[in-house]
Amino acid sequence: MKDGPKLKIILALLAVYLIWGSTYLAVRIGLTGFPPFLLAGIRPLLAGLGLYIFLRMKGYPLPDKAQWTGGALVGAFLIAGGGGGVTFAQQWVSSGIAALGVATTPLWTVLFSSIWKRHPSRLETAGLAFGFVGMALLNLEGEMRANPASAAALLIAVISWSFGSAWSRHLKLPAGMMAVAVEMISGGLVLSVMSCILGERMDVLPSLPSIAALLYLMFFGSLVGFSAYMYLLGRVRPALATSYAYVNPLIAVLLGVFFAGEHITAIGTIAMFVILSGVALIAMGHRKG
Repeated sequence: MKDGPKLKIILALLAVYLIWGSTYLAVRIGLTGFPPFLLAGIRPLLAGLGLYIFLRMKGYPLPDKAQWTGGALVGAFLIAGGGGGVTFAQQWVSSGIAALGVATTPLWTVLFSSIWKRHPSRLETAGLAFGFVGMALLNLEGEMRANPASAAALLIAVISWSFGSAWSRHLKLPAGMMAVAVEMISGGLVLSVMSCILGERMDVLPSLPSIAALLYLMFFGSLVGFSAYMYLLGRVRPALATSYAYVNPLIAVLLGVFFAGEHITAIGTIAMFVILSGVALIAMGHRKG
């Protein structure tokens, strides 16, 4: 691999590691002023529309029907199912616990990749075993037991994101950043429709911190972070692309403790180390694969 592509991959990994680790706290702040599906939907929808208009002005071609279909499917699974589910769960669980639930993403992605004959290596299989033990421990954590709806939402979100990540490599998508724009628009539309169907409404004007959180999520979480993730999915194995999941919980827990007064229990801490050990084995399996 030449130095140029290698540097871009490293920068993309840093983006999803650091930026997405901070988005859990931003979502928590955003939920103080916005209902969950509206918050989860408006950020990718506006970011996607802005990016789409910019790319069209730069001369990018219109996606054809097959590309719109592929992009809409990826957006539905990743942004609507994944992002929407996590945002919904964060109404009841801390940002650190939410990030720890999402840390199981590489485990599911490796499983779903086997549908397309990309079978896990021995190390990846060992990582899967560790990860699912950690998931079982996580569900004993107080916040998860007290809020079964949040546990179910996190599980659905992780499965949806993981399946969409694995499937995206086999769908016809628009070229370059146009794929990101189509996926964000599609996922944002699905979430906005869900918000309307569920009757979400805002009785008071959102606070300045919640608006600032929305803008941060829109520009950094959606535009920068999601673009970096889709870049990785097209160039490295899914297990490495989803390796952000073992860095995000550490960042989310630290930010939650220092800025939101959150804490994590002994069971949650043990689950974190077991899950992260499993994901680390998957990453090692990728390097040897």
